[in-house]
Amino acid sequence: MPWSEIIISVAIFLGILALALVIRITLFKILQRLAKKTKVPWDEIVIDYIKRLIPLWAILLALHLSISISPIPPQFLKVINKALLIIFVISLAVGGANLVVRLVDLFLLQKTGVPTRVTLIEIFIKALIYSIALISILHILDINIAPFVTTLGIAGLAIGLALKDTLENFFSGIHILMARQIKPGDFIRLESGEEGIVKDINWRTTSILTQQNNLVIIPNAKLAQSKILNYTLPEEELSLLFQIGISYESDLEQVERITLEVAKELMQTHPLGVPDFEPLVRFHSFGDHSINFNVILRCKNAENRFKLIHDFIKTLYKRYQIEGIKIPYPIRTVYLHSVDTTHT
Repeated sequence: MPWSEIIISVAIFLGILALALVIRITLFKILQRLAKKTKVPWDEIVIDYIKRLIPLWAILLALHLSISISPIPPQFLKVINKALLIIFVISLAVGGANLVVRLVDLFLLQKTGVPTRVTLIEIFIKALIYSIALISILHILDINIAPFVTTLGIAGLAIGLALKDTLENFFSGIHILMARQIKPGDFIRLESGEEGIVKDINWRTTSILTQQNNLVIIPNAKLAQSKILNYTLPEEELSLLFQIGISYESDLEQVERITLEVAKELMQTHPLGVPDFEPLVRFHSFGDHSINFNVILRCKNAENRFKLIHDFIKTLYKRYQIEGIKIPYPIRTVYLHSVDTTHT
């Protein structure tokens, strides 16, 4: 091999590497500076991934161009170029798969506000991209890909049928998160009656921690089709309504005044009360043994509402005893009449 061709090949190789280094240092600094000024974070991710792959791509390009002008036999040159192209496809597939997974995670985070822990979507994306890369490599090697594509299609159909329930739960979980109607940390009540804090929504199930410190695990597909009461939306505060009955002998004005005094004091002093809320008393019916009315309070969160009700009932009962207000209980009066049987 003439020394001039060797020198030219080496010069081309080093020149391309130097150009790639300059591009990586200067151009990418400018692009990163511009990306930081934008409101979307995905451009910084794309630039970062391309920046990592630039050195490898530069080496592959430099080898290709420098070898092309060298007096290497064509049959060997063809093999080397195919090897370089295969390496390029592999790097593109690996880098592209990681990039797409990262962008999808970012998209789900923006849509749901919850960091995704889903691994099935990563497996699906990587399997798809790696399959495309494998087909491309087989094509580069002049291998007939028709049987492989057919087999891949049949295998994909079989896997899809086998994982029908899994995929249904997976996409239901994505739907639940993107709808933002239920998210980890929310206090919810299921249609079946269980209630608790949503601990996790993964690719198959949703976990709910009840107040009994038990974990309820429900498939995402079933949860998406159920009627759910979310105590956290649209805000954590909630109104509490419970019924009280007082004796027919009671002074209703006094009952209303005393009840409101206790309720207002509770709202101001209790850690779960809402200080700026005005409690309400509403009489609504004449019962069999009492006049019934509702008391409406406001609690900071649903999870601890029973503590507020507990303290209110204790305080109100004690105040009723002091004021002489009676809370009746069901009684039955039986009148006995003597029957005169002397004239029969």
